[in-house]
Amino acid sequence: MKTELLAPRPDAIEKAAGILRAGGLVAIPTETVYGLAANALDGAAVRAIFAAKGRPQDNPLISHIASMDMLGMVTGSVPPQAQRLAEAFWPGPLTMVLPRGAAVAREVCAGLETAAVRMPSHPVAQAVIRAAGVPLAAPSANLSGSPSPTTAADVLADMEGKIPLILDGGACSVGVESTVISLAGAQPVLLRPGYITKEQLEDAMGCAVALSDAVLHKLKDGESAASPGMKYKHYAPKADVTILKGSFDAYKEYMKSHCADGVYALCFTGEEPALPCPCVTYGRADKPDEQAHALFSALRELDARGAKTVFARCPAQEGVAMAVYNRLLRAAAFRVVEV
Repeated sequence: MKTELLAPRPDAIEKAAGILRAGGLVAIPTETVYGLAANALDGAAVRAIFAAKGRPQDNPLISHIASMDMLGMVTGSVPPQAQRLAEAFWPGPLTMVLPRGAAVAREVCAGLETAAVRMPSHPVAQAVIRAAGVPLAAPSANLSGSPSPTTAADVLADMEGKIPLILDGGACSVGVESTVISLAGAQPVLLRPGYITKEQLEDAMGCAVALSDAVLHKLKDGESAASPGMKYKHYAPKADVTILKGSFDAYKEYMKSHCADGVYALCFTGEEPALPCPCVTYGRADKPDEQAHALFSALRELDARGAKTVFARCPAQEGVAMAVYNRLLRAAAFRVVEV
């Protein structure tokens, strides 16, 4: 299969919509990362996503809508809390887990009785969904487990020959996947941190939001993933990654004693002159927005430079930085060393 890479002009958007209506796959830009889209109402089309990515079928997908009118295609009910969050954050990088609707394909929900849904703000994603006329299931458009793609070139590196079309909408503005909150139980639960923070969610709803244990820890054996991004290892480069938690001075001393061929530092911007080994940066230490935007590109750069072992500076664990820490934890398979 030849993969086309097209600018998102009206004819390309209509071509993408036609492929999607016919049960095919298209990679589209969103404000978070690029998504590998299929008709969320078509089980066979959704199964093709899992095949292209090599993704385990027990890992649920997010359905993307372009208007509140589409919400009923994905979910069976919309509680008042969901309405408040939609008013506050949609369109935008927030996913809500709600009771599953009858129309959405079971393959999207990985056999669960809940469905994850969001309304992206990226104009290209919006245009494609509207043109297709159906919700689009769209996990990140990368091979399963590898760093998520934030440019069309990233998608092409993973998906060339596997899908017919990639729409190039430029670099994603956010750079990490959406915040995921479950409203399917008695208390709202944050399942995956993102650009919209726990504190913002609590302010919008006027109530406490619990933090899922899986945000900062591995799922227990046999435990089902209620949301994308909860699996053990995710977002990972080919190198072995370890997070070093501590001061920069302690990090620098650790790196001095561990430098060798193939060892790289994943550090904050501006720290590289003081370090004794090759470095890749992912934003300034006090700028979590920069870290979120740069993280996946940095992980892909480590692969491009042939890194074998990576020691990563540890971000904060609050606000947007919690999303960065969550992704790094999974990229490191939860290897964290106190220095």
